[in-house]
Amino acid sequence: MIRIADPDVGRGAYEGVRRVLDDGQLADGEEVRRFEGEFADFCGTERAVATTNGTTALHATFEALGVGPGDAVVTTPFSFVASANAVRHAGAEPVFADVDPHTLTLDPDAVADVLNERDDVAAILAVHLYGTPAEMGALRRLADEHDVSLVEDAAQAHGATYEGERVGSLGDAACFSFYPTKNMTSGEGGMVTTDDDALADRVARFCDHGRTSGYEHADVGHNFRMTSLCAAIGRAQLERLPAFNLARRGNAAYLDARLRDAPVVTPAVPAGAQSVYHQYTVRTDERERLRAVCEDAGVETGVYYPVPIHRQPAYADVEASCPVAERAADQVVSLPVHPGLSVADLDTVVRAVRSLRERPAGQREASRTDD
Repeated sequence: MIRIADPDVGRGAYEGVRRVLDDGQLADGEEVRRFEGEFADFCGTERAVATTNGTTALHATFEALGVGPGDAVVTTPFSFVASANAVRHAGAEPVFADVDPHTLTLDPDAVADVLNERDDVAAILAVHLYGTPAEMGALRRLADEHDVSLVEDAAQAHGATYEGERVGSLGDAACFSFYPTKNMTSGEGGMVTTDDDALADRVARFCDHGRTSGYEHADVGHNFRMTSLCAAIGRAQLERLPAFNLARRGNAAYLDARLRDAPVVTPAVPAGAQSVYHQYTVRTDERERLRAVCEDAGVETGVYYPVPIHRQPAYADVEASCPVAERAADQVVSLPVHPGLSVADLDTVVRAVRSLRERPAGQREASRTDD
């Protein structure tokens, strides 16, 4: 079976974990501080603060920004539910704006409509879906115009760029996940990046029970501290991340070239952006048939995400009109794109997709856009 994900931990991670075990400082030690510094350098930011996972990174960021009860955060309904959950954990309410019909990232025009209608919005949360940056230029202008914070959910986009700058450096703060299937992993873990020293200090304090020094606690916080063991794995993975991303881009380009006339819509990337293809996600009105032919060919697929957040039972009380996201949720299929694929693997994927029954051009084009 050609897997949808195939984490490659590597010898360096084993050696890093052994180093930490020999040192004995297992929790939030110097290894974490080194990882934070190296990740900040990678993203091009002044600071980085490590956390236990991507969700706690988001939660801590909203707490540090002062986003809470009575505030709203505009975000996408087409993401993993953690994006919205973190808003609620902070006491605020998510407001869903629809996505762009081509990139499936947050649509700036839809965000503008929300900002013009409401006066309780405190932040915009942009998700770099599937490793592809959202339209950060337009979203930055909207955030500045309406005096709200701009936060990046970069959980899937380690190393992606927008107009030559790496994600993580484009908003007031950015949040990453190091879950095992991400482009790089620390086993579990997260990171907040920012150029704002005061914000970084507040994030770090919230992640350590509001601690200022010793046993002095200025705020009520959580224990969101990363372990030194996770940091050791993360540091080793960060060294390999450029090579991982280069392979993903190469695999995506290979699929793009060979699926151009296949009965699917291939991924779109905004002008001036570079994706790192955490997922290679196509769209088709014959999703179940595509998944079946792929399974028969020994190709694992995934659906990210079959139910938009505003249609989840946990968000039944939220009113939202997001027809593009709903349409995408019915169409998306992710194909293997990870660095461990061989050319033979990629050719197997291509043959499986191309074996779908060809549809009339008009029908295929109708699934290409929802506007």
